[in-house]
Amino acid sequence: MQPALRAKRRLIIYGGQFYSIAPETPVEDDLSTGTSYDDIDAEDPGDYRQPKRPHWANKVQFVLACIGYSVGLGNVWRFPYLCYKSGGGVFLVPYFLILIVCGVPLLYMELAIGQFTRRGSIGALGQICPLFKGAGLSSVVISFLMSTYHNVIIAYAIYYFFTAFRAEQPWSDCDNSWNTPACWQPSLKSFDNRTRPNTSRTASEEFFENKVLQMSNGIEEPGALRWELVACLVTAWIIVYFSIWKSIKSSAQVRYLTATLPFLLIVVFLTRSLTLEGADKGLQFFFRPRWHLLGDAKVWVNAAAQIFNSVGIAFGSMICFASYNKFHNNILVDALAVSLINAFSSLLVGIFAFATIGNIAIEQNMSVEDVLSDGPGLVFVVYPQALAKMPASQLWAVLFFFMLVCLSLNSQFAIVEVVVTSIQDGFPNWVKKKLLCHEMLVLLICVVSFLFGLPNITQGGIFFFQLIDHYAASISIMFLAFFEVIAISWFYGVRRLCNNVKEMTGRLPSMYFRFCWLVAAPLLIMAVWVFSLIDYEPPTYHNGDYKYPWWAETIGWGIASLSLVCIPAFAVYVLLRAEGKTFSEKLRNSIKPDFEACKICGQEYCTEPLHSMEEEMLKEPLQVINSPIQTNVNYLPSKPEI
Repeated sequence: MQPALRAKRRLIIYGGQFYSIAPETPVEDDLSTGTSYDDIDAEDPGDYRQPKRPHWANKVQFVLACIGYSVGLGNVWRFPYLCYKSGGGVFLVPYFLILIVCGVPLLYMELAIGQFTRRGSIGALGQICPLFKGAGLSSVVISFLMSTYHNVIIAYAIYYFFTAFRAEQPWSDCDNSWNTPACWQPSLKSFDNRTRPNTSRTASEEFFENKVLQMSNGIEEPGALRWELVACLVTAWIIVYFSIWKSIKSSAQVRYLTATLPFLLIVVFLTRSLTLEGADKGLQFFFRPRWHLLGDAKVWVNAAAQIFNSVGIAFGSMICFASYNKFHNNILVDALAVSLINAFSSLLVGIFAFATIGNIAIEQNMSVEDVLSDGPGLVFVVYPQALAKMPASQLWAVLFFFMLVCLSLNSQFAIVEVVVTSIQDGFPNWVKKKLLCHEMLVLLICVVSFLFGLPNITQGGIFFFQLIDHYAASISIMFLAFFEVIAISWFYGVRRLCNNVKEMTGRLPSMYFRFCWLVAAPLLIMAVWVFSLIDYEPPTYHNGDYKYPWWAETIGWGIASLSLVCIPAFAVYVLLRAEGKTFSEKLRNSIKPDFEACKICGQEYCTEPLHSMEEEMLKEPLQVINSPIQTNVNYLPSKPEI
């Protein structure tokens, strides 16, 4: 813990009131660079600038955290499947358009808010617009729901990783105890025997469903826990806990491996997949656009969903990461770098995926559309099937599933850190008194998330997994993103946001970003959300072969409402508690930020040279008193210190 610095402050009497001003300190002496939470309770809970907040050791750690979260399992799993559902190459048109109009500007906005307020999503939105503090709470609820089932994917990957060390891959043939008479294996000698029968199932499909999941007939039959997967899930949570238990001090070190190695492995797999027989068939499907599908609203909805899920808009993770930045960090460079790397990696993974799928299509004498599957099947059925046919298949399988573990862990770190940071910011006294230390808070969240994730690893758990993924991550996120943009751009104001960015970076955002924040992004999000409701389709499994019963859909909407209801419920609560006698007075006070700009220099954090402020004050009689006062802040408060 760094000791509190002592600075000679100057008490200035201006307009009959006392103002306490500290001389400007260099950026390196920023007193909010503490690396401990020990003294957080000693700070003023109403002070939106939190002095005792740890910082990233360097800019690389922050960028790796953002990239690690954005380039995750969604790029390997969701992106190829949504390309397939949206007609191949035509999906790239709305994808990049929405990335430019929504993805980059909103990422820039979230990084700015997080870095400026130095709080998680609840604290950040609550400070700039108390009426929409529920939007921050909603993002935490979504992150918690995602943490319960996202780690299940890591458990699957760990299971496959250890299984891949066998000399013979168990998903490569039909001679195992879990295989059925319907199991089919293509013959490499006879082309005629490579046509897959309609009622057959591949060896990798039967391994995943019959051995790994021991899958029941539907969500109506939950069955027993899969104890092998329980052990893998415990292992996954242990890795997550010891990676983030020291906050960014520990997770940043882990990301040097988990956020860089997957890119190397992606390039290796891409190079290998392009040499496979039939790769050109898959790439033709990927890059050949069907322009008439641009008129289909579902293509735009899928593109928007992929952008928000991959970049991390409205999930609270980017706000959380940026809250650990130094105040004068250049966030525009970070936003552009993360967005471009995410889009480029999606393209690379798309090429790798469709080249691999083209190889399987040739091998089975099928079309590309018939090979693809929804849900985790693309990762744990299609990819292993292709890996088993490669030379040195054991090595490729071990590397592939290790890559999946790394990609999934990066996203899981961010998801859990959102919940931890929000609770730490919101209830610092309770955490210190009841849990004693930050590590116990992380342990509590990991244990609770593990218990809530157990239904996903029962024999019918894959159906519950698909249900919660559909409603928790897709249905709610557009609704949440719209209100987040409205709270920041319209109620807090683009002008104030631009002034905050200038205060941090020295430059105002361009007119393009202002237009996107104020007009383009809200309109596009609202249009996509409305069309997603109009074209709503209930979740299915196995490409529509299994349809969920009505009560399961009711549970799904209930899961979605857990996050959706936070926004209106908290808005009503804030309105009722706001000062004022009339509704208009209460509304005006409920949208007012919890802080005011300096009346002399116009900034939230007054960093003007002291002599320039004194020149302004000389217009009225004043008295300057030198006084040694211990301080942790460096700004001219909007309210006088008496």
